Amino acid sequence: MENIENWWQCSNCAYTLQAKAPPEICPSCNEKCAFIDTTCYIPECGGPGNIDPQVGRKS
Repeated sequence: MENIENWWQCSNCAYTLQAKAPPEICPSCNEKCAFIDTTCYIPECGGPGNIDPQVGRKS
């Protein structure tokens, strides 16, 4: 099975990155923020490896 990283979005500045786990400090705003998993899990938005447009956006 392919190892696909999730998409994570900073709850403070909306910075989005793809990684296995979210960072402790946001690389964009340099704050300790909560990160939201914005990975698509359904075929309608392309499945894993893509951002769910209803949850997140690419920055």
